[in-house]
Amino acid sequence: LHSDCLRTKMSSVSTTFMIVGKDDTPLYEVDLGGGTSSRDQGAHLRQFVLHAALDVVDETVWKTSSLFLKTVDRYQNMYISALVSPGNVRLLLLHEQRTDEGTVKQFFQDVHELYLKVLLNPFYQLNSPITSVSFDARVKGLARRLRS
Repeated sequence: LHSDCLRTKMSSVSTTFMIVGKDDTPLYEVDLGGGTSSRDQGAHLRQFVLHAALDVVDETVWKTSSLFLKTVDRYQNMYISALVSPGNVRLLLLHEQRTDEGTVKQFFQDVHELYLKVLLNPFYQLNSPITSVSFDARVKGLARRLRS
């Protein structure tokens, strides 16, 4: 019964993107749509699945020299892709398999570039949550390519 409840919640999962700092501190999280409801009850489950994937990301990063780790984990019909920056900041994307890896890689590269611009802001405190409205709007704009 419990797994049926989880399956029901995850069947309407929308794409979720998260940036996690080097100390496992969440820096940014956004629901990028694609599910039946952007504020469904599965929000906490999506966070849990992404945080659980951090261990897999940490193991995978030692097995490759690439920053883009592709699909690192899977939960039911959802996949977690990751990119790890040279500063050990993890970019995670919870998405459906039908998303092309090349498109996901480009999304990560574009968001990473936006993140670097945030780091260059003298008013941004390192490893603090990103609250910039402009950053949020640009990430959501880049995410439209994932859904097309």
